[in-house]
Amino acid sequence: MPRTRHIVFLVFDGVKMLDICGPAEVFSEANLFGAHYRLTYASTSGRAVATSIGTAFAVDQAVGRIERVDTVVVSGGDNLPTKPIPPDLVAAAAALQARCTRMVSICTGSFVLASSGLLDGRRATTHWRYAGLLARAFPKISVSPDALFVHDRGIYTSAGVSAGIDLALSLVEQDHGPDLARDVARNLVMFMQRPGGQSQFAAPLQIRAPRTPTLRALVDLVSAQPALAHTTSSLAAHAGVSPRHLARLFANELDISPAKFVERTRLDHAQALLDSGHGVAETARLVGFGSAETLRRLFVARFGISPSQYRARFKTTTGHTQAGPSSGLGPAEEPGRTSAGTHRPATPAKRCSG
Repeated sequence: MPRTRHIVFLVFDGVKMLDICGPAEVFSEANLFGAHYRLTYASTSGRAVATSIGTAFAVDQAVGRIERVDTVVVSGGDNLPTKPIPPDLVAAAAALQARCTRMVSICTGSFVLASSGLLDGRRATTHWRYAGLLARAFPKISVSPDALFVHDRGIYTSAGVSAGIDLALSLVEQDHGPDLARDVARNLVMFMQRPGGQSQFAAPLQIRAPRTPTLRALVDLVSAQPALAHTTSSLAAHAGVSPRHLARLFANELDISPAKFVERTRLDHAQALLDSGHGVAETARLVGFGSAETLRRLFVARFGISPSQYRARFKTTTGHTQAGPSSGLGPAEEPGRTSAGTHRPATPAKRCSG
């Protein structure tokens, strides 16, 4: 019989409800298939906390009473990136890290770990909207802004709510193997590996406003008209500087090359056009990639999924007309279902390692 693994969720006032319940449901579902997870919810005071949706969340005990545990999960909260984090919450995270085998943060919970110094010298991620802020506020952290989740020496950080669910499933697979994790994924009607590998689809190119007027004008030009034939030489000529000087400006202020900036900007625009229903060939033309094949190659390299697959998955939340109760997947994508609606054994799916 598998040993019992104790998982503690550190919760606090303002905690995002789904950041608790999403991963917790994955671990609880795993128990139905033979896993042995014991879930405990703890706050610094041992009292109930108010969640992001306004409901009270009861806890089992205070952090100070917890001894040795297997996994600690620090959930996110909307205020964590923008307001001072309570010192007792930071201290609680540090104390729990010393008592556990692995430490996990969901979404903006990474700011709690960062404030406690636990992420210094490590790779980490967070919700794409706050990745730049995390990197600037905590320069000792190597932030991966578009990863779904990152593992570095016993500490796991994840992006938004659904990425926290992905990470929980990955931990189940780590503990109990792919077969049990696959059963959990099927029961929860979720992917063993989310399409797109480790990329946060929603993450646009985040840049600081350039200080140099010349560079700011070029950034505005590329962002407003990505379809123009932008090259390092043409941008340098437009700015009246040498290509080498332009490359230094981009590197010093934006930490990116001119060519890579143009490519990333075009991909951001391509995402928006695909989201709004444009075809792949039309999107390639409108953003300046020249051909659908060029767009496909760069899109796959960036997101791990083709433009046509992205368009099919993200253009609408409405299922096919023949589909049954909404599952979030079309009938051809539901585990164990073919496009004709007949059942078959679901094929094994690979899982990313995080």
